[in-house]
Amino acid sequence: MPNRFIAVLLALLCACAGPARAAEKDVGIVLLHGKWDRPPTSVLGLARQLEGQGFQVVTPTMPWSGSREYDVSYPRALNEIASAAKELRDKGVRHVVVGGLSMGANAALAYAGSGNPVDALFLLSPGHTPYTGRMRAAVETSVAKASDMIKAGASGDRAWFSDLNQGQAKQVRVSAESYFSYFDPEGLAAMPKMAAAIPGAIPIFMAVGSSDPMSAVAEETIFARSPKHPNSVYTVVSADHVGLATVVAPALIAWLRALGY
Repeated sequence: MPNRFIAVLLALLCACAGPARAAEKDVGIVLLHGKWDRPPTSVLGLARQLEGQGFQVVTPTMPWSGSREYDVSYPRALNEIASAAKELRDKGVRHVVVGGLSMGANAALAYAGSGNPVDALFLLSPGHTPYTGRMRAAVETSVAKASDMIKAGASGDRAWFSDLNQGQAKQVRVSAESYFSYFDPEGLAAMPKMAAAIPGAIPIFMAVGSSDPMSAVAEETIFARSPKHPNSVYTVVSADHVGLATVVAPALIAWLRALGY
């Protein structure tokens, strides 16, 4: 969607500025950090801005954090997102929005594409692409190793496997089952596949930094494959991959308010 629509949303935000409206208290947000991040994560500032506008926000430390390193499988990570959503609903939230930065965006998409109930998604600098390009080439040997271990009945055994994050490579020691669940090119991390798998049309906000290589492909390969919704927005923002989280709040808040919850 053209960036002029974002300008309209920003105008709406300005019109609504001031004390948080009661409606925002009905909206809960599960905000997911990026790969290798550690508390206080790079999305914490965004969380505080959302809370300042009246939204209820939870920021769980997820299995891809630097302090956990894939200690549980991707399906179990989605269960953790479901638990965070339940926490919000237990507090009286009527509408749950799931979103995240980089790997967190990947997980938000996997969560919705797996059929979990969610009212809207926001995907910021979507990342973690073991299904294509440089990352697929960097991890394919480890993916084959993990697959062989699983076939041999050693799915719970830990070993060293390759990981890549924004051009930085490292080895992680994790079970074959858990590693394969995050790096299988046909699995939950395959964003084009998971976008197409979302069972019904829901509003999606996707923002990508102009200096992020994903800006060249994200709209066509991910956003356009999700079910069409009139309130979905795609925009490119002047930022890099991680820095997007520090500048996207006004547009994201305006979009959330425009949903009319």
